[in-house]
Amino acid sequence: MHPIEEDADNERPSRAARRREALDVLAFARQLSELPPARLDKLELPGDVRDELAEVQRTPSHIAHKRQLAHLAKLMRAHDEEDFASARAALANDRGKNARETAALHRMEALRENLLGDNADTALTLFIADNPGLDHQHLRSLIRQARRERDTNKPPRAQRDLFRLLRDLDAS
Repeated sequence: MHPIEEDADNERPSRAARRREALDVLAFARQLSELPPARLDKLELPGDVRDELAEVQRTPSHIAHKRQLAHLAKLMRAHDEEDFASARAALANDRGKNARETAALHRMEALRENLLGDNADTALTLFIADNPGLDHQHLRSLIRQARRERDTNKPPRAQRDLFRLLRDLDAS
């Protein structure tokens, strides 16, 4: 039997934990490398990491890019986690903002489909009641054009215009 070394082994993280942490840093490095340079300039990052990020973004070859990305992750692991806390928070805020924008677009698409679907009269009546300052004639005209386009398999120009109108109403 092997003697148990309680004090030395229990303080170090397990190999699996170290690997998970390394993969997390690699994923974060990949996220950073995919950001445009203007967005990177707004993040608070150490200088050597910034330089290596620029090198990763300049590397076109797939394998070389992967190697540079691994080198960036290794460089990032040498820094403290606090050095990247603000950058991680900024990326998390971006993800939340993107999720809200996507949800709003899905709501607009569902509303457009309701206005063009089987119960369109009811949906239109409710929509007009909710938006009294809207040009009702223009809205009805767009809906008629969009239905005609669907029936004749024409390009969905009126459907796009209707979507833009709904999106602009939601934004205001």
